Order: sequence, then structure tokens, then C-alpha cells
Amino acid sequence: MNPKNLKKNQELDVTIIDLSHEGLGVAKVDNYPLFIENALPGEEVKVKIIKAGSKFGYARVTERLTTSPDREEVLNDDLLRTGIAPLSHLAYAKQLTFKQEQVAKVMTKIAKMPEVEVLPTVGMESPIEYRNKAQIPVRKMQGKLVTGFYRKNSHDIIPITDFYIQDPAIDSAIVKIREILERFNITAYNEEFNEGFLRHIIIRRGHYSHQMMVVLVTRRAKFFKGREIAEIIKEEIPEVVSVIQNINEEKTNVILGENEKVLFGQSYIEDQLLGNTYHISSKSFYQVNTLQAEELYKKAFELAELKPTDVVIDAYAGIGTIGLSIAKQVRHVYGMEVVEEAVEDANKNAAINGIENATYLVGKAEKTMKQWEKAEIAADVVFVDPPRKGLDASFIEATCEMKPEKVVYISCNPATMARDLIAFKENGYIAKVVQPVDLFPQTHHVECIALIQRQTM
Repeated sequence: MNPKNLKKNQELDVTIIDLSHEGLGVAKVDNYPLFIENALPGEEVKVKIIKAGSKFGYARVTERLTTSPDREEVLNDDLLRTGIAPLSHLAYAKQLTFKQEQVAKVMTKIAKMPEVEVLPTVGMESPIEYRNKAQIPVRKMQGKLVTGFYRKNSHDIIPITDFYIQDPAIDSAIVKIREILERFNITAYNEEFNEGFLRHIIIRRGHYSHQMMVVLVTRRAKFFKGREIAEIIKEEIPEVVSVIQNINEEKTNVILGENEKVLFGQSYIEDQLLGNTYHISSKSFYQVNTLQAEELYKKAFELAELKPTDVVIDAYAGIGTIGLSIAKQVRHVYGMEVVEEAVEDANKNAAINGIENATYLVGKAEKTMKQWEKAEIAADVVFVDPPRKGLDASFIEATCEMKPEKVVYISCNPATMARDLIAFKENGYIAKVVQPVDLFPQTHHVECIALIQRQTM
């Protein structure tokens, strides 16, 4: 409970004892937790309370009395204020340890499997400027178009031009596109009144190909001089091969609308991953850190110990990056995905790479698994790479009924993965090892792979 004397704006001296799973410093006042941005374990700090709830509060540092040896200089505090790079004040080696510990915690507390080894986190050699995709809100400030990012827990935009974790070519393209739109007097979206025209600028850039896609998310379909603007974007940014208008007329914080128009060039970019070429369209799921995605997949394939006779299922297949990376090493790959465009892309990607032993279908993973089981398709290895909410219980049951030898679970949310490992265990599948991989350096997010094996009596 909140000690009675703690109130908003109160100042006090505290010692940081831990980091929360989001990377906030944790201090305790009579067992009451305070969460503090930009504070590291061991540091003594003066803080001002900004919120005092009944069970915990938030405070901000007003003065640092001692400094942790693990502290890194932060070049721009806005990276912390917006949550773009909330761990950038922590030395990178310590970020990797922190992520390994976070995964170990959920394996103990949620999965109740402290015996499962959590390996050291696989890090990056250069853990900055890695993102191959940006989704940047556009607003008007003092009569000018502004691009940046929202202050944490708000919709107030903070102008930013160097996003630190993004490909610098994307950062400079955002500024250039904003200037071009300014010349054409394009109005920015006003969220409060649901008026104005331009909501977001989205850019994808191929890590290897350097092809660039620009998506302009607009509130209305009619885009006066849209094609002319797209031509100028291409002229001023030669890497651009695709300019798309995405129309989102809803009053919502969902970024993309249903309908799109190609204003210039093609509807996709190409890039390479583990030697294969992929078509990536505006709505395709594609890992935002190409180099680390390659490391993630390599580790997943190592754990799977694939054989040339194996039949593999690639559930939540996206555009086919997992299945197509291993197709040439196995007998057949079957993939499923609910997004129709992604399945079209996956089938195209198989053709582009001369892969004939891969079959991709549109459908929910749990439903398709049951259909394949009825068709007597027996999988040796199942790869799953679900969204943050994890797997449906019906999918876990359908997978275990198929009796594959191994399930390789790739997760972007260790907590839901830990929950799902319990369901696998109840169905006779045991987690053997967990490998964290740092796909999102400078943030608290961690991707990990669990090898799950069928118990043999």
C-alpha cells in the first residue's frame, strides 16, 4: 500500500534496486514500489513523484547522486521519453544479460519450469540503426508539418529526425518526404477533431537491396496531385521503387486502412534473407531487423536438427521467410497464414527462389492443422511464430494430435510463450532449451526460441 505520506510532486532520495521488465528503475519506499525512467540498479537519485497510485507510483530523476558503471550516455533524452530506445542508457552487454534474466523469470514464474536452460542472449555487433521499417506520425506544429514520435502514454508528438535505431537512410528520407509534402501544402491529420489529410509516413527499406517503399497514410481517398508528389519523391530519393497511398478514414489509432493505391512504381520491394529473395508488400509481416532475423532463424534451424526426409509445417507463415529458408533441406514445407496477401506473397516467393516443395494456404493455423491431419499429412517438425498474444489452445491441441517429433516456438512475447509451454507439457511435449535473440536492441523487447520435444514413453 502507498505509505500515507507519499504524494504527487513530493521529492525524496532513493536507491535503485532493480529494473522492471520495461527497463524502468525500481526503488522501494517502505515496500511501496516506485518506477523511475532513466535510472539503473545501484544508483542513488533524488526523485520527484509524478503519480502515486494505491499499489505503486512513478517518479522522475531530478538529480543523480551516484552513477552506475553500466550507464551509457544518452545522446537524446527524447529517445527515452517516447519509448523509442528505452534501454539506451544501459551498456549493451548488460542489456543482453537483462533480457536473458527476463526470459528466465517468466520460465520460472509463469511456466514453472526453472529447470529449462535459458541460454545467453544472441546480440548484435552494432546494436543501432537496424530497423528496416518506420511508421512515423505526421502532425502540424506552429504552421509546419512535423514528424516524430509520441511522448510515452500520450498522443503529444515530440519532433525527432534521428531515430537512432532506424536505418539512417530511412531517417533522411522521412525529412525529405515531409519537405516535399510541405511544398504542396498537404495538411496534417488532427486526431482530436478527426480532420486534416496526412496521418502517417511509413517507409520500408531492403537491408541488402536498398529498395525503398513509401506509404502515405491519408484520411481521404482523393489525393490532389498524389501521382505528381510520388514522382517527385522518386526523383529526390532514387532508391524509391514504390509509393503507395493507404486510405484510413476511421477515427482510430490503428495505422493502416483497408484500401490502397499504387501512386508510383510497384506494390512491393524485394530484399534478401539467408540467400533467398522476397517480395515484401506494405502490409506484409517482415522482421524489422534483417541481420538479427537471420541469426534468429539460423538458431531455430540448428535447434530443429532438420533431416532431408522431414515434412515441416510453418504456422503463422507470413510471406514464407521461415519455411522457404529451409525448403531445400527438407522433403516438403506446408505453411498457413490468415492474411491473404501474405499467402500470395509466400507462393510468389517460392516461385522466385525456384522452390517447388512448399505449399501455402490461407486459413487459421488451428483450423488448417486439423484439415491437414485429416488429409494424413504427418509433420516431423512444426515451426510456430505467433503474434504477441501467443497460441490458441485449439492450435496446441491440433499440433500435438499430429504427433510431430519437435515444435520450434519462435516468440516475440516470452510471457505468452511461457504460458503456452504449460499447455504443450499437458499434451506430452516438453521444453528442452530456450534461446533469447536480441532483435530489438536499445528496447526492452526480446525474441526467443523454445525447442519443444515429444516425450517418448
